[in-house]
Amino acid sequence: MTEKSGVITRRDFIRGAATAAFAAAVGFPIEAQSAEKRARVVLIRDAGVLDSEGKINISVFGRMLDQAVAKLLGKPNAASAWKSIVKPSDFVGIKTNVWNRFPTPPEVNEILMKRVIAAGVSEDRVFCDDRGSRDKFEQATALINVRPARAHTMAGMGGCIKNYIILSGNPASYHADACADLAKVWNLPIVKGKTRLNILLLLNPLFYCKGPQAYDPRYVWPYKGLAVSLDPVAVDSVATHILRAKRIAFFGEDKPITPTKHIAVADERYHLGVADLNRIELIKLGWRKDALI
Repeated sequence: MTEKSGVITRRDFIRGAATAAFAAAVGFPIEAQSAEKRARVVLIRDAGVLDSEGKINISVFGRMLDQAVAKLLGKPNAASAWKSIVKPSDFVGIKTNVWNRFPTPPEVNEILMKRVIAAGVSEDRVFCDDRGSRDKFEQATALINVRPARAHTMAGMGGCIKNYIILSGNPASYHADACADLAKVWNLPIVKGKTRLNILLLLNPLFYCKGPQAYDPRYVWPYKGLAVSLDPVAVDSVATHILRAKRIAFFGEDKPITPTKHIAVADERYHLGVADLNRIELIKLGWRKDALI
């Protein structure tokens, strides 16, 4: 397996996104120019992670996850990486997403539970939930944030930032202005400072939607990847780029959806992470075909 770093500037993205050819041309790296705060995202893909019916090969997925986490944290192997993420004294909440058309696959939840337990956390200190997480995660000292990436009618992008909205106790209060203030949830006591890892599943992302709770199988494609980061803003920014590039490639134009305002606001107003692609170190591992970034 090979690896390669690449960073696409926002200027490059905006300029190139006007044409379908951009989607095929974004693969070459561009040096980052800024000495400001930076973030790292590891994107890994494997053509064998889904079969012809879209079923997950959990062995392949586990290998991808372990390689990505070890690379992200600069550890020699997965075991040492996971032990640096959680400690035996932690109460660990694994925040999933159960939206019925596009849930976090149960196989993924299961493998994350196994990794946390293998790192030394006893089974009775690990909780995996979405709708019940507000109650179960009160005692959590560490959170792992995992969900599928998808286009979203109100926020533009359903990613790691948005995945904690249920923990607010009043999700509807965050829907105004294209969900611009979603990052505010990350300052609530149940969340603040607890997230040890963000995992955005790009196995078969939903790249376009129209209407509330929209799902259309025509707009799902087997990207066969996942992205991990300590920075929820950076991983959402990378995925937003990929979904937008796919829309351009699919429709032949920059088909508009709700702007992903909350990602920039998370960076600029709440300082939750890095939204600017120019300041994100993107490490790509594995399968490269049609990576779109």
